[in-house]
Amino acid sequence: MKRKAETLKPPSFATPAAPAPPPPPAGSAAVLAALIAGQLGMHSAMAGLRLGASLQALGEGYDAWAVGLLLALFAAAPVATALPAGRLADRLGYHRPVYLAVATTALGCLLALLSTFVAGGWHFAMLCGAALAVGGGSNLGMLTIQRTAGAAARDSAERVRVFSWLGVAPSFSNVVGPVATGFMIDAFGFRAAYGLLLLMPLASLLAARTVPRYMPAGQGALVAGRRAWDLLRSPGFRRLLLVNWLLSTCWDVHTFAVPVLGHERGFSASTIGLVLGTFTLAVTVVRMLIPLLAHRLDETAVLRGAMLGTGGVFLLYPLAPSALAMGALALLLGVSLGSVQPMVMSMLHHLTPDHRHGEALALRSMAINASSTVMPLAFGAAGTLVGAGVLFWVVGAAVGAGSWLARKLQAAG
Repeated sequence: MKRKAETLKPPSFATPAAPAPPPPPAGSAAVLAALIAGQLGMHSAMAGLRLGASLQALGEGYDAWAVGLLLALFAAAPVATALPAGRLADRLGYHRPVYLAVATTALGCLLALLSTFVAGGWHFAMLCGAALAVGGGSNLGMLTIQRTAGAAARDSAERVRVFSWLGVAPSFSNVVGPVATGFMIDAFGFRAAYGLLLLMPLASLLAARTVPRYMPAGQGALVAGRRAWDLLRSPGFRRLLLVNWLLSTCWDVHTFAVPVLGHERGFSASTIGLVLGTFTLAVTVVRMLIPLLAHRLDETAVLRGAMLGTGGVFLLYPLAPSALAMGALALLLGVSLGSVQPMVMSMLHHLTPDHRHGEALALRSMAINASSTVMPLAFGAAGTLVGAGVLFWVVGAAVGAGSWLARKLQAAG
C-alpha cells in the first residue's frame, strides 16, 4: 500500500551533516538477534517487576488504587525522558545509551530487592522508586534499539520484517518476566523473585557486544530551532497516535485488571502469571508469523480488525467462569493486539519524514507512556468503585467504537 510522506518545511541546518558510516544490515541474523536479546533482558525485568510489585502490594493490604499508582510510575519516567532518549541515540549510537539503560533498570530491580528488608511506608516508597527507575531504563533501551533498527533497514519491506521480529522481544519478555516471577514468588517468596529480576538486564550487556559500533546519520540532531511537536501537524500522524493509544490502553487494562480479577477469585500468583503469559505467548507467535505474510497485509485493515477483536474479547472477559476460560480469552486477545505494533511502526515511517523518525518514535513513546501513567490511576479508582469486570466492558466498548479512526488512516496515507 502506497502512502505519501508528510510534507513539512525542509529544516535548516546549523552545520552540514557529516557523512556517517553505513550501518550493518538490520536483517543480519546476528545483529537482529542481538537487538532482540538486548530488549528482552530489560523488558523481562520490567514485566516481572510489574507483576511482583502489584501482587506484593495487594498481599500487604493495599487497595486497587495503590496498585494503579505503582503501574502508573512505570510509565512516568519515560514520559519525561522519551525525547532526550531519542536524541541521545541519534548522537551516540547504540552502546552508550544501552549501557545507561541497563544500569538504570538494574538499579530499579535492586531497589525492589532492598524493599523486602524494610517495612511500613518506606517499603512502598522504595517500590515506587523501583518502578520509576525500571520504567525509565527499559524505555531508553527500547528507543535506542528501535532507532538503530530503523536506521539500518534498507527498504520498507525490510523495515516491516525487522520491526515484526523486534516486536517478539517485548511480547516474549512478557512471558518470561511474569511467569518466572509468579513461580519464584510461590516457591521462594518476593525476595528471591526480585533477585532473579536483577540478573535479567545483564543479558543486554552481553548482547551489546554483537552489535557493531556505528553512528546513525542523526541529521535531526543538527537542526536549528527544531520542534518535535511540528510532527503533530500531520493529520495522519495524529490519527495513528490516537489509534495506538486506544490499543495500548487495552494492553494496560489487561495487565492491571487480570491480577485484580484473579486475586478476587482466589487464583495463585503462578496461575495469574500463566494467564498473562498465555496472552503474551500468543502475541509472540503472531509477530513471528507477520514477516511471512507482510506482503499480503494491509496495515489499516489489520489495525481496524485488532480494535474490533479486542473490543469483543473485553466484553467477554468478566464472564469467564474459570482460569482456563480466562486463558482462552487471553489467547484471543494476544492474536488481536499482537498484530498492532509492526503495523503502527511501518505506518509511522510512511507518515513522517526520514530525518525525523527518531523524534516520531519518541513522540509515540511519550503518548503511550503518558497514558500508562494516568490511566492506571483511573483504572485503580474505577476498579475500587465498580470492579475489574466493569472496567473491561467500558474499555472494550470504547476501543470497538473507535475502530473508525483506523479506517480513516487509509485516506491519510
